[in-house]
Amino acid sequence: MSETMPQEFWQGVEQFNSGQFYACHDTLEALWIEASEPEKSFYQGILQIAVALYHLGNHNWRGAVILLGEGSNRLRRYPSSYGGIDVDELLSESATLLKTLQQIGADKISTVSNLSEHGVLSLPKILLVND
Repeated sequence: MSETMPQEFWQGVEQFNSGQFYACHDTLEALWIEASEPEKSFYQGILQIAVALYHLGNHNWRGAVILLGEGSNRLRRYPSSYGGIDVDELLSESATLLKTLQQIGADKISTVSNLSEHGVLSLPKILLVND
């Protein structure tokens, strides 16, 4: 764990990685509201990806695609490792998911019952690094 990141951030990471995307959003939003740059945009990028995955779980293709793109664009400003996490890996996994969603399309997304369990989609995870 990075000593520079607050405990709530790590709670949000755990929520993200366990698929609790709405809870992750709430946790990181509370940090985001109080933060200043560069952490503010960092938190926002991660929480936008979390909300994208929440939308995906509700078969909201448009919301998922838009927020995956916005969150990824925000995180591209950061070094490959930032705040104790592997930003490059999160961006890579998010880009792969976005590409797959674009190929599936909005019309077909609702026909897949449980997207990640059936191996149709691989959801991003936040990997830790040693800074």
